[in-house]
Amino acid sequence: MKKEYDIIRDIKRLMQIRGSGTELISIYVPAGYQISEEISKLRQEHSESGNIKSKSTRTNVQGAIDKIIQYLKLFRETPKNGLVVFCGNISKNQGKTDIELFSIEPPLPLKINIYRCDSTFLLGPIEEMVGSKDMYALVVMDGREATIATLRGSHIQVVKKLNSMVHAKVRKGGQSAARYERVIEESIGEYYTRVSEVVNATFAQNQFKLKGLIVGGPGPTKENFAKSNSLNYQVKILGVYDTGYTDEYGLNELVEKAADLLKEQEAFQERKVIERFKQEIVRNGLAVYGYENTKRVLENSQASLLILNDELEIHDVKYKCNSCNQIFNAIEIGPERKTKHECGGNLAIVEEHDAVGDLITLADQSGVETAFISSESSYGKEFLFGFSGIGALLRYKS
Repeated sequence: MKKEYDIIRDIKRLMQIRGSGTELISIYVPAGYQISEEISKLRQEHSESGNIKSKSTRTNVQGAIDKIIQYLKLFRETPKNGLVVFCGNISKNQGKTDIELFSIEPPLPLKINIYRCDSTFLLGPIEEMVGSKDMYALVVMDGREATIATLRGSHIQVVKKLNSMVHAKVRKGGQSAARYERVIEESIGEYYTRVSEVVNATFAQNQFKLKGLIVGGPGPTKENFAKSNSLNYQVKILGVYDTGYTDEYGLNELVEKAADLLKEQEAFQERKVIERFKQEIVRNGLAVYGYENTKRVLENSQASLLILNDELEIHDVKYKCNSCNQIFNAIEIGPERKTKHECGGNLAIVEEHDAVGDLITLADQSGVETAFISSESSYGKEFLFGFSGIGALLRYKS
């Protein structure tokens, strides 16, 4: 979770950067792509950028491309999930150049290869990967074939494709009508069982943390499968939708049709967490809130779930007073920092680090899951303003 939190924090910073021209470069290198080929493409872009009319934009674009090329030379191959690089002049002073490079390894396998030069960085593809933590199983099927996949955010990962053996195994021949129907029913049942086994195994491999199963496909097969009772009792079918295909196109169509359901599920999960948190707080039970209390229960391995507002910004700042030379720490919420000491002296920041990131690291080290709560819902606003946007559910009370 800490890795994804760091990506979210980097994205927020990159969102604030604006180029004075089309001089901010974004590149997405998919997993397994040849680094040498990407460098070759960048050299071509460097050559073509010589046609840019504005001297300052041309200089900044070519400088950014040079910096990216030198960075890519550090890699013998792409990281496991691919690589995303942002580079450009981030100086707010037009008379000064400050070309900086930002690199992100995606949390999920990257499948696109993009080069873009614009006045802003292209953040959409990497945002989608960290925008949703919930994971779902998908099945699109008809009487002949089925495709099983997982969905996280907008990332669809095909798990397995299966073919029905119903038509291949059954031949009418001299069989009676009753026996023929019975053989067909048995073959269909075997097909549903094979699909269910893959779905059950997918849930088991993810410790049954998937939020549910969404089923789609043309014709009545999907409804019949949903009613077949062949799935593990822990697998919850969230919805059944009509789609025209049973392959990757069908999976994309299914996700589009289930968009409202997925939003409702995300809101439902957040509401469930906050309702339980409030119940525990009201009865002085297994919950705490506030930075210090939450940090304490994480350090003592008491927490079962860390709950954070998705806009929360807390910093652990070390100050030094230029008058009395006192050095002290303070927890600061938001971007504002102290400037004066109680003695009247001016304060200088000696050290500063992200306190929210520290909490997530503690949670990761203890195997504690982190739940991010949106500020947009009424539950999220109540959690932010009523409980400072930070809390934890506990395994036990000390």
